[in-house]
Amino acid sequence: MKITIIDGQGGKIGRSIIEQLKKLHPELELYAIGTNGIATSAMMKAGADYGATGENPVIVNAKDSDLIVGPIGIVFANSLLGEITPAMAAAIGSSSAFKILIPVNRCNHYIVGCADTGLGDYIRMVCEKIESMM
Repeated sequence: MKITIIDGQGGKIGRSIIEQLKKLHPELELYAIGTNGIATSAMMKAGADYGATGENPVIVNAKDSDLIVGPIGIVFANSLLGEITPAMAAAIGSSSAFKILIPVNRCNHYIVGCADTGLGDYIRMVCEKIESMM
C-alpha cells in the first residue's frame, strides 16, 4: 500500500501526520512529498521513508498512491500561498487514491461544518482507513 503525505509551507501538518502514523503503524512505508524543501525536510525528520520536493514528484506519486493525506488546500490550484500549482491540484484531484483532506480554514477557504478539532481526530481517521485497506 502506498501512502503519500503531501504538504507545503513549513510542513507542520505533514510532520504531525507522519509522527503519529509511525507511532501507531511503524511498518508502514510513508512517502513525504513537499511543495518546498522545508516541508519535505520536516516530514523526513518525522520519520517518512521516502521524500521528494516539487511539482513533478506530486504528479508522479499521485498517480500510483493508494492513500493521499494532506491539508485540503492540496486540491485547490494556487493555494498554500501559491505553492500548489494547477498541475499539482489536478493530479491529486484526479488520482484514484482515497484522499483524506485535513480542513484548514485559511487562505480564503472556509470549510462549513468542520469544527475546530485537533489533528489527532484526523490521525485516527487516517489510521482507520489504513486498517480497512490492509
